[in-house]
Amino acid sequence: MKTRIINADDEDGFNKAAAAIKNGKLVAFPTETVYGLGANAFDSRAVERIFEAKGRPNDNPLIVHISNIDYLNNLVIEIPSNAKKLIENFWPGPLTLVLKKSGMVPDIITAGLDTVAVRMPDNPVALKLIETSGVPVAAPSANLSGKPSPTSAMHVAKDLAGKIEYIIDGGICSVGVESTVLDVTGHIPIILRPGGITYEMIEEVLGKVDVDRPSKNMEKPRSPGMKYRHYSPEADIILVEGEKSKVVAEINKLVSSAQEKKLKVGVLSSEENCRLYKADVVLSAGSVNMPEKIASNLYDCLRKFDDLKVDIIYSETFDENGIGSAIMNRLKKASAEKIIKA
Repeated sequence: MKTRIINADDEDGFNKAAAAIKNGKLVAFPTETVYGLGANAFDSRAVERIFEAKGRPNDNPLIVHISNIDYLNNLVIEIPSNAKKLIENFWPGPLTLVLKKSGMVPDIITAGLDTVAVRMPDNPVALKLIETSGVPVAAPSANLSGKPSPTSAMHVAKDLAGKIEYIIDGGICSVGVESTVLDVTGHIPIILRPGGITYEMIEEVLGKVDVDRPSKNMEKPRSPGMKYRHYSPEADIILVEGEKSKVVAEINKLVSSAQEKKLKVGVLSSEENCRLYKADVVLSAGSVNMPEKIASNLYDCLRKFDDLKVDIIYSETFDENGIGSAIMNRLKKASAEKIIKA
């Protein structure tokens, strides 16, 4: 299969991609978080192809993307008052709501659960694609399952060229980590996955909110990103946490030991510390004073380590307040929780 990459400004190509979605084809498209791999949410066979293209386990539910509230009314049986408050404050935006699904939602999207995850992206290309296709769009991240999510069209092409019909190039994603997933089906909303809308922002609107602590033995994940190892580069990544000076010293010691074994070593660093390391490849994710920039750079850095063929990666850890919670969630997943205390 030939994958066609089209510019978001190419009106003819864009309309063909929107028609392709409606007719059961797969189209990768930009959102403010990461690139999504989209299919007609009402077409079970098209959705099945998402799992095939990504190599994604079929018990991992998908998020349905919409461009207007009319779509939401068809997908869910009720919209609780707390969900309405969140929609008013954060849609369009990087917040996914888990709601009780209607009979119109195919089981393959929800992994057989009685809930469906829905969001309205804050990206003009994504919204136009959904609106032009005329259907809600089921879309996980447009990458091979388990790999770092794509924040550019070229990331998508590297993973999925030859497996999908279209990639719409809409530039670099601004947020850079996936949406927050919030279950609003119970009395107290529960964050199932941290993301672009922070705990503090949700708490300010709703008051009390809980954070899920997923079990390693969970049978059915209630949200994407809960059960499986995700976001992982080819090389093992090990996190080093502690006081700044101790972290730098510990990482340099680990780097030296790995280099003695003839390994090519990468370090993921803050901008402030990147000149302090003696690794083969040192990448700055951004300044600790600009955590939003670290979030937007994170996956690109992990993919660069792959491109540069490092054998092992040591990473600093970052403050977990605000969007730092999402950054550290992704790093812990990518490292399979391999953490050294300095």
